[in-house]
Amino acid sequence: MPVNILYAATPGKWETYQPTLTKALQATGLDFDLRNEFDPEAVDYIVYASNSPLQDFTPYKNLKAVLNLWAGVEGIVGNKSLTVPLARMVDKGMTSGMVEWVTGHTLRHHLGMDRHILAKPGEWHPVAPPLARNRRVTVLGLGALGSACATTLASLGFDVAGWSRSAKSIPGVTCHHGPEGLRAALEHGEITILLMPNTPETENTLNAETIAMLPRGAIILNPGRGPLIDDAALLSALDTGQVGHATLDVFRVEPLPADHAYWTHPKVTVTPHIASETRPDTASEVIAENIRRGEAGEPFLHLVDRTRGY
Repeated sequence: MPVNILYAATPGKWETYQPTLTKALQATGLDFDLRNEFDPEAVDYIVYASNSPLQDFTPYKNLKAVLNLWAGVEGIVGNKSLTVPLARMVDKGMTSGMVEWVTGHTLRHHLGMDRHILAKPGEWHPVAPPLARNRRVTVLGLGALGSACATTLASLGFDVAGWSRSAKSIPGVTCHHGPEGLRAALEHGEITILLMPNTPETENTLNAETIAMLPRGAIILNPGRGPLIDDAALLSALDTGQVGHATLDVFRVEPLPADHAYWTHPKVTVTPHIASETRPDTASEVIAENIRRGEAGEPFLHLVDRTRGY
């Protein structure tokens, strides 16, 4: 009997994922049937994204696992009809994209590139930036993406601190954890990067109180999740100079409304949720490996802890 796999992910992406998933599944040696329509009771695995029309998993009586195509699972983790294992996406292509975006914007602000790129004729600023070892960077969130970014920045010589909910150990990175460690991490962050999941506990991690803990003039980079920041508090801190600049890739409402204050604020850079995305070829390999594991009776990779929400 073949393994029946339902693609129920991002609408309109079936034609993109069908060939890459097929190739990756063929490489496992499994006998499989991959479709975007199935009798629910015949389905063994679902390749999923939370913008799918499929929201009720009750009819899928023989379902073994749901394999998310996105790193974020906030759109599905609370679905009470889903009782089987849920795996989030940890994809080397997505990780590479995030590392490149974070490194690029960290270097942009560290080196003061805007001053020279935007200089008017005759403006001459012959002041060299400090070396990376003299720049303090903080990464909030030390999951797969945060750890990769922190490691890369440390390898470039930056003085990197990280913060996570539970204790972590990363070579070259000073790791803090828990509520008591957050202040130390924030006080370190001349450049502060947000890479936490979106959960009730992480919403508004940067608010008026915590923004005040940052060094004056700190740079904020948010390629993680929009709700991690209290927008009103950030705008106020930008106006007072407590925050020197914010480069934001994610927002509470996307696309960011044209009348939002971020678009016109002189100390804000908006990028349109492009820091990283799931790459079909490498993501398909992760999906195929998890299905192989499920059929072999091996533990699934990247399982979501429902109690934590990620």
